[in-house]
Amino acid sequence: MAQMTDYETDEAEFAAQRKAAFMYMSEAFAEGRMDGIEGDCLAQAALFAALKEFVATYGEEPVAAFAERLPERIRRGEFTVDRTRQ
Repeated sequence: MAQMTDYETDEAEFAAQRKAAFMYMSEAFAEGRMDGIEGDCLAQAALFAALKEFVATYGEEPVAAFAERLPERIRRGEFTVDRTRQ
């Protein structure tokens, strides 16, 4: 069996962390909903927290460039989980 390169190992570890982070966020959303917080309020707070973290990590300009690409990604359905195709 072929060994993974350092890059592949780093990517696999990052993917595992993203999956774990998504599970934490999903659990936080579920708890918030059980406490009566509307989903859109949770989503707005999560977006604010995420953008705040991105700006702290990468700076305002790179995050602004990232955000500029969001409309096309949304329209392509990258964030749609239950999409009905016609």
